[in-house]
Amino acid sequence: MKGRGELAVALVSGGMDSAVVAAMVCRDHEPAFLHLDYSQRARERERRAFEAIADHYAVRRRLLARVDPLGAIGGSSLTDLSLPLSAPSGSAIPATYVPFRNTHLLATAVSWAEVLGATRIYYGAVEEDSSGYPDCREAYLRAFNELVRQGTRPETRLSVLAPLIHMRKGEIVAEGIRLGAPFHLTWSCYEGGETACGECDSCRLRLKGFREAGVADPIPYRKAP
Repeated sequence: MKGRGELAVALVSGGMDSAVVAAMVCRDHEPAFLHLDYSQRARERERRAFEAIADHYAVRRRLLARVDPLGAIGGSSLTDLSLPLSAPSGSAIPATYVPFRNTHLLATAVSWAEVLGATRIYYGAVEEDSSGYPDCREAYLRAFNELVRQGTRPETRLSVLAPLIHMRKGEIVAEGIRLGAPFHLTWSCYEGGETACGECDSCRLRLKGFREAGVADPIPYRKAP
């Protein structure tokens, strides 16, 4: 699928939210897809989902990059700690938070976007209905955009956008269906393997979104929702 308009970089993890962002970018822009490997436990399965989504949209510009420090540093249940058995309560930052992860990922995107001459970077941050990660907040997005302005060439005109940031999961699913996002190719589970667990926080949020949208999730689960 060919986009139109200016070149834009989309961070595509392979998950549900990033697939909707990918669909938006392919609708409005000439797309470049970026996937980051930071030694997360579902890295192989996420990479396969990324490639499948990129193939679905026939994206020619794609980059798979490693962010080795995050895996070496650890401190998250997505990298070296045990996955929690229950969702976080109250305002607690969940164990699945990877310390300052999005800054590493977006910094890579900014470097690539400058080389490509892209004008926008899109990522699938969700503040309203997610796990409470501090780097998925609108305040963080504003601060990062100021960093981009201060830290790139004077002639660079680059904005980082998070079009889903104030949407609920059900709204994201509905928007993805409207755009024809390939949800059947996505992987949201914190674990790897061939079948999503249905129990981790990411699976629960995804299933909640499909329930709210009134449609069936097209991927299989080990534990029936």
